[in-house]
Amino acid sequence: MDECQSAIPAHDGDLHVVAAAHHIVKALGTTKNLSDDLRKILIDLDAHLSLITSNIDSKGGKGFVEVEERLKRVERKIVIWESDRIMIWDSGPKEASDYLEAVDEVQTLIDSLRGLSMNENQKQKELLHRASSLLQMAMSRLEEELIHMLVKHKQQSGPTYMPSPSSQRNVVYNESVVSLDNESAKEASSKNSCSDGCGEYIVDLVPEHVIPDIKSIAKVMFASDYGQEFCEAFIGVRKEALEQHFDILENGKLSIEDVLKMEWCSLSTEMNKWTWSMKIIFGVYLMSEKRLCGQVLGEFGSVNSFCFLEIAKTTILCLLNFGEAVAMGPQEPEKLLRLLDMYETLADLVIDIDALFSEDGGSFVRLEFHKLLEGLADSVKAAFNAFGVAVSSNGSLYPFPGGGVHPLSKYVMNYISMFPEYCSTLNLLLEDQHSDVASLVSEPQCGPTASLSTSCPMACHLRSITSSLESNLHKKSKLYKDEALQHIFLMNNLHYMVQKVKGSELRPFFGDEWIRKHNAKFQQHEMNYERVTWSSVVLLLKDDNPGSSSLSKSAFKEKCKGFSVAFEEVYKNQTSWCIPDPQLREDLRISTSLKVVHAYRTFLGRNPAHVDDKCIKHTVEDVEKLLLDLFEGSPRSLRNSRRMMKT
Repeated sequence: MDECQSAIPAHDGDLHVVAAAHHIVKALGTTKNLSDDLRKILIDLDAHLSLITSNIDSKGGKGFVEVEERLKRVERKIVIWESDRIMIWDSGPKEASDYLEAVDEVQTLIDSLRGLSMNENQKQKELLHRASSLLQMAMSRLEEELIHMLVKHKQQSGPTYMPSPSSQRNVVYNESVVSLDNESAKEASSKNSCSDGCGEYIVDLVPEHVIPDIKSIAKVMFASDYGQEFCEAFIGVRKEALEQHFDILENGKLSIEDVLKMEWCSLSTEMNKWTWSMKIIFGVYLMSEKRLCGQVLGEFGSVNSFCFLEIAKTTILCLLNFGEAVAMGPQEPEKLLRLLDMYETLADLVIDIDALFSEDGGSFVRLEFHKLLEGLADSVKAAFNAFGVAVSSNGSLYPFPGGGVHPLSKYVMNYISMFPEYCSTLNLLLEDQHSDVASLVSEPQCGPTASLSTSCPMACHLRSITSSLESNLHKKSKLYKDEALQHIFLMNNLHYMVQKVKGSELRPFFGDEWIRKHNAKFQQHEMNYERVTWSSVVLLLKDDNPGSSSLSKSAFKEKCKGFSVAFEEVYKNQTSWCIPDPQLREDLRISTSLKVVHAYRTFLGRNPAHVDDKCIKHTVEDVEKLLLDLFEGSPRSLRNSRRMMKT
């Protein structure tokens, strides 16, 4: 026999006790300063006492009159809102509280009616059916109220996609265009200051003052066995909100096939968006979503983690699919920086991901992101090796015009100038290849700036790459038929390499000894140029008879003519040659002038009697001015020389 029936009084004295208890409960229920829990207890007790009385009455033929009256009263409180489409919680806290109390009372009546033996009592069955239908109506309304509340109070603010300067680093080598110029390298150096500014923090996805209202709906719906309906509504709204934030970050829902087919320019942009989105989604939104789920569903056990996982699943799979597609695609050199960004971002987030999905249900998320991290590590190493191969194997059919700084030199030096930003990561990932590369690269000697940096894995790989670049440049220099231009070409490119190392964060990884050696190398090419070009010209001014005071007029005239022809030939050829660095160009002009002008002035000084306009085509001043036209990269004739334009 159930509890309620066993408690039915058998004597008139007991009936008076029940009536008195019922009166006391009703009186206590009118007290204003009751807690919600105590009020709920009194409502339940009141309902049970009513049913005891009703059961007694039913045995005396009176039926469930009082129960029906109570049901009618709460029915009016619930049904009235069905004809009024104003949202209950928008009407005020009292209306919301009254509605929840009415729902609690319906649930209590249902529980009590179910606790009584039916005994073929038709009235009891009718009341139970009415109460159950009323509860279902109330649950549907609470579900609507929940959805309205979540949508209305959804926070719209938050980080959006902000392309960092590093998003401009689409590095593709081309003989005619080097997309990574000096400015791009400078901008890229600010990568961390821009892209890392969105670090981990939690925001209120729903205002704090709304949380108690959402929890009150959750408690009532779970208590009424409508927890699944609550979860479905909650998940639906929050999942849509997260996907909207994901869209704001400008992420397309790309399949693996879509990613594998993308052109590099588009893929580069998407990789940059992925890096940014991972930081925002995991570092901000999912952290915040996890807290919101805990605030609302924390007391319902595993339901909390289940709802969070369902909310996050679609967005997580989009990020996973893109990362996996990038990791499985071909790893060309131009992808290296993007892959490093992706790897470092995920490496920084894996601890947070493990914490967010620490429950058993989230184990697949943890596992998949750890697998992705390993895949990205392999991709970085593959792209780095591909970069080294590309540098050493780059070939040219024709010499680079003017002997200036080759696009390959710009590409390589500007590219590697960004590697120090990733020093820790590259040292970690290249460690297993360190011994092989170190044996091929001579270690720098100790110097003022020598440190552990010069012997780390990344430093050895950098010097290996520049060594490959040097070898390639020597091959390219052989394409020039003019030996002097070969030296100009090598001088330009070696000087460029040295300047890029000296003027960037590469210096600690190369060391002062490397800089000294390469300074000596380009200076040697400078001297070789002067020897090859000007030694034969100056030799024309040499006195064939050192013992005599001066030359005969005919001999003098012949030497002047020979010098002028040789000088003009050099002028015609070398005005089109290029030395891009102004200081290097000026230094070579000064060095050349010291040799050539000094020799020419000395020659004329030894033969003053023959110096006249008929014998001398170029004065000393003319030669000085004409030498200023060299290495500008613009072909000139004597007619449009600086000398002619100033006379």
